[in-house]
Amino acid sequence: MVVTGDYAAAYGALLAGVEVVAAYPITPQTLIVEDFARFVDDGITDAEFIMVESEHSAMSAVIASEAAGARSFTATSSQGLALMHEMLPIASGLHLPIVMPVVNRTVAAPIGIWCEYNDMLPQRDSGWIIGSIEDNQEVLDMVIMGYKIAEHHDVLLPLMFGLDAFILSHTVEPVEAPSSDEVADFLPPYKPVAVLDPENPMAIGTFTPPEYIQEERYQTHRCMLNAKKVIQ
Repeated sequence: MVVTGDYAAAYGALLAGVEVVAAYPITPQTLIVEDFARFVDDGITDAEFIMVESEHSAMSAVIASEAAGARSFTATSSQGLALMHEMLPIASGLHLPIVMPVVNRTVAAPIGIWCEYNDMLPQRDSGWIIGSIEDNQEVLDMVIMGYKIAEHHDVLLPLMFGLDAFILSHTVEPVEAPSSDEVADFLPPYKPVAVLDPENPMAIGTFTPPEYIQEERYQTHRCMLNAKKVIQ
């Protein structure tokens, strides 16, 4: 197929069998969630599509859905990622394997909609695995591989990857899409280690003294090192 980078991201999420998508539009990411919304509207997927009032809420929603055991997806760009920043360490600290394309766009001011990496680079120490994409084929592949990496029980970290605004997001390129069966062979259903369940209540992310916070940071560091092995 010949598609934009944004469509490739949405189609990758479809093939990956995501169960929840929470979305707020921002140029030039908007086409990703618009395309996925069409998949839902056309009955191609029964995923839950949640329209929220901000990117902060989008990340909050997928944190909740992932913690409840649903493979979850969102996407953003520029100021939207900046608005999400408060929630990013929560996703990584709770070891929730969310996958999120970031359409790299300059951060205001001044206002610009073209490609720059100063939206994603400040997230370096947020505990997320971060990748960067070269072409639209890699966009589709990275969504699927992203879940394979992030959901590995030695990793269990969220993953974001950047694709260039307009250069990839709105430019059409040939993309070879695997079949649903091929994806199913590569990416098994999500099997969380623990889920929030009213029938079996537990607490996560609670008030914690310094010595245990340090232990959690070390665990996240170990998971990040494990991710390199899983990727290889």
